[in-house]
Amino acid sequence: MAYQGFAQEYMGIPAVTRAYTTACVLTTAAVQLELITPFQLYFNPELIFRRFQVWRLITNFLFFGPLGFSFFFNMIFLYRYCRMLEEGSFRGRTADFVFMFLFGGFLMTLFGLFASLFFLGQAFTIMLVYVWSRRNPYIRMNFFGLLNFQAPFLPWVLMGFSLLLGNSIIIDLLGIAVGHIYYFLEDVFPNQPGGKKLLLTPGFLRMVFDTPEEDPNYNPLPEDQPETQPAAQQEEDQQHPQ
Repeated sequence: MAYQGFAQEYMGIPAVTRAYTTACVLTTAAVQLELITPFQLYFNPELIFRRFQVWRLITNFLFFGPLGFSFFFNMIFLYRYCRMLEEGSFRGRTADFVFMFLFGGFLMTLFGLFASLFFLGQAFTIMLVYVWSRRNPYIRMNFFGLLNFQAPFLPWVLMGFSLLLGNSIIIDLLGIAVGHIYYFLEDVFPNQPGGKKLLLTPGFLRMVFDTPEEDPNYNPLPEDQPETQPAAQQEEDQQHPQ
């Protein structure tokens, strides 16, 4: 019974959020069990392009460090804001959500080519937080019961928290920058005079992730209604007995 309840809750998580968080947890579990090592996961352009270890383009977004406070902190924020985006402004737009993942990952990878950044998962989380915060500007936030602020300040509060913990803020700044680029191109620029939508989700993503909408004007043929046809015929027979 408990397993069925857990499975039902798990399958109730939106598809993209479920897939990404599960991949992050399984990757960390594999490292903890010493099935793999972080050296097989980190972003290394030389190993990617010269030794064709292309999996590093993905795995560097999946590892958030060993089990500990930092890992759980990142997982909570990743799950929460990824799910709120998918169930909020991206509801019914799974292909657009996946495209945002690809766009953000592409920009972060480009930056990673010129900087010594080994894991980009935290930057990706900050990007999700930034996009959500800009689309929900009037929500009041509370950070550990210490700070009260509007949602758009949340990425900067998280960056300040990282600074207090002695971590580098380059990752946070990268996530904020990529998040702002996406937000500007998707939400701001198309609404400006002379602006237009530049981020167009490829058709193949829509074919894979978005279910086709039913045409409200479609009237199925009688032979396509096997359940209603016999009932209608039976009613007609009753009205006109032979």
